Amino acid sequence: MTDTKPTVGWIGAGRMGFQLAKRLLDAGYDVAVYNRTRQKAEPLTEFGATIVDRPADLADRDVVFSMVSASKDLETVMLGPDGLLSDPDRAPKAIADASTVSVEASAVVREAAEARGIGFLATPVSGNPKVISVGKLTVAASGPREVYDLFEPLLETWGRGVTYVGEGEVARIVKIAHNVFLGVVIQSLAEITVLAEKAGVSREAFLSFLNDSVMGSVFTKYKTPALVNLDFTPTFTNVLLQKDFDLGLAAAKDLGVVMPVASVTRNLVAQEVGNGNVDQDFASLILTIARGSGLDIAPEEAAVSDGLES
Repeated sequence: MTDTKPTVGWIGAGRMGFQLAKRLLDAGYDVAVYNRTRQKAEPLTEFGATIVDRPADLADRDVVFSMVSASKDLETVMLGPDGLLSDPDRAPKAIADASTVSVEASAVVREAAEARGIGFLATPVSGNPKVISVGKLTVAASGPREVYDLFEPLLETWGRGVTYVGEGEVARIVKIAHNVFLGVVIQSLAEITVLAEKAGVSREAFLSFLNDSVMGSVFTKYKTPALVNLDFTPTFTNVLLQKDFDLGLAAAKDLGVVMPVASVTRNLVAQEVGNGNVDQDFASLILTIARGSGLDIAPEEAAVSDGLES
């Protein structure tokens, strides 16, 4: 560790992980990066990163972040044969995982880390690469308070807010609940937008009204260009949304929480995935709503803001 900044390891350079690692580099941290597909991480060398070939190669870093796609991936990069914790003689001081994974998978990794005296923090995030680029990402963190205090300056480089939500795995529940809400809102937003259009109102006009009302939000504004112009370049796919619905409903079952609206929405999203809608952004749900309503919708080619201007 230097006088002011710890050395940082980073696991996972996908769309989100790449941008978050870059923000740490931009803030002056010494960052070494592992990604399963090495060439996806190599552009980070332009910003000062070092690329390594295995998660285990990051064991000499002061702290390590991970951001992977699924629970099994987290267990592999941490506990697998070449995982970060596979070397009995070397290990970072603390680990922070920003993935959206199950409580159970997170607890397994936490137990293994803490058995070796390594702090573990769950740090799931809300946002996407564009949200990161304009500094509006938010983070929920849970784990020992002293581990949070260690990571807080690094987490604050990611965006506009970091919230410590408690001990253990509660940040996982916060993020899963967040993403279930995300899915319910996009489904409802698609339905009411199609309702207005079939009655003769343009999507641009309806969403402009909604965004200026008390029901408007950062999210409704952000999804307005996709819904108006039918540009479904992916920020979050139906496959990922279904995964998060399943995590949320599993947690609800364990905790005895009834979630009828989430259950119905999950089945609609699963139907989208089953029908092959796996690569487009999840806002493409509006196309299925329109078809089911006997409405042939087309891009409106309108200059509408997503509300994320710097």
